[in-house]
Amino acid sequence: MTASAPLPFDPIARAASLWGERIGEPRAMAAVTSVMRVQQILQQAVDTALRPHGLTFARYEALVLLRFSRVGSLPMRIMGERLQLHPTSITNIVDRLQGSGLVARRPHPTDGRTTLVEITEAGRERCAAATASVTAIDFGLVGLDDEQTETLTDLLARVRHAAGDFA
Repeated sequence: MTASAPLPFDPIARAASLWGERIGEPRAMAAVTSVMRVQQILQQAVDTALRPHGLTFARYEALVLLRFSRVGSLPMRIMGERLQLHPTSITNIVDRLQGSGLVARRPHPTDGRTTLVEITEAGRERCAAATASVTAIDFGLVGLDDEQTETLTDLLARVRHAAGDFA
């Protein structure tokens, strides 16, 4: 999971020690640096699992969102809101998925200003295969038991909520 051989020491713990000696309280710095490093590790694991399916994590998330929708389609605006992406980003994701035949754009039946994105059967199949790959590696999250994983999720949700990520 790492790009090179593991270091013989924890560089974040070492940085925290030096931070404490030279700057001040290191708890927040060490926690944030750890989260950022874990994000890199998880991203690498997920990217590796999704690569054989021709998907990035953003495209995979879009397919999962469409699979979770009641009818297999959503307006692009709603997709952007749910995935917390800028309209330009969601357009790029949908363009790539459509180019691969995994989604199709359809006019909204009652609102001519709205475009629906609909997952295709090929998209459903690719999403199912990709889901098997990422769940087989627990999305790259290693070293925690089920209770610790739930605690981590709860703690991170507190940070996200306090930052205004959700109401």
